[in-house]
Amino acid sequence: MAMEIQEKLLKFKYHIIVALVLSIVLISVIVVAPSFLNILAYFWPLFLSTALFLVTVLFFGKTSAPASADSSPSAEGLLDYVAGHHGHHPAVELVQPHHPHHEASAETVKSESE
Repeated sequence: MAMEIQEKLLKFKYHIIVALVLSIVLISVIVVAPSFLNILAYFWPLFLSTALFLVTVLFFGKTSAPASADSSPSAEGLLDYVAGHHGHHPAVELVQPHHPHHEASAETVKSESE
């Protein structure tokens, strides 16, 4: 009779070990971990500032006018420049200053290649 019980218990050896380890961990966390009020008392400035920031974002999101579908030409030129489309565009001139020396060297290269 005792051997049958021992054989049945050996079948569930890993289950019993896992249950014991989880029980010990759970009990130690309950005993050692700080209470919820201690955590709240420590982090209340962070929680408050985060809540105020989210309220501000929601407020400005509701009250500000939606962005227009038409983007300005300067914004399009800047986006084209950042995307790597370095064609002649008025907004690109805002990003790249006008240098007469560069144009002269470019003209020299063109005349030499012809």
